[in-house]
Amino acid sequence: MKIKILISSFCIAMLSGCVANPIYVSKDATAANPNPSASLAVESTLTGTASYYADKFHGRKTANGEVYDMHGFTAAHKTLPFGTIVDVTNLANNKKIRLRITDRGPFVGDRIIDVTLAAAKELDMLKTGTAEVRIDILKK
Repeated sequence: MKIKILISSFCIAMLSGCVANPIYVSKDATAANPNPSASLAVESTLTGTASYYADKFHGRKTANGEVYDMHGFTAAHKTLPFGTIVDVTNLANNKKIRLRITDRGPFVGDRIIDVTLAAAKELDMLKTGTAEVRIDILKK
């Protein structure tokens, strides 16, 4: 009887360790800024080519230690401090999204920012893969 209890306890303990643990948690647009419609002062502005990154990096750690979520609203920039809030505007269609810098890059050509898949959808740049953008760096 003691052996059956011991074996049952062991099996229960082993099975309890098999609970799924998500790698990432999706964030909505408010994750970048608690009030995305709030008017924040523009510190400076950049223009250049944006691209997006998605599947290959989804679930991996970003340069600031967060887990990359291609469905979130974040971006990679070569030099802006982590946590910087930026408004990115597609100059071809004036679509705009507010993002938070969490990663480093892009490291291809003369591109100035990499955005998530979700941000690229909002900016309507999925077909081309890149877009000419204006980046408004916002004061905190």
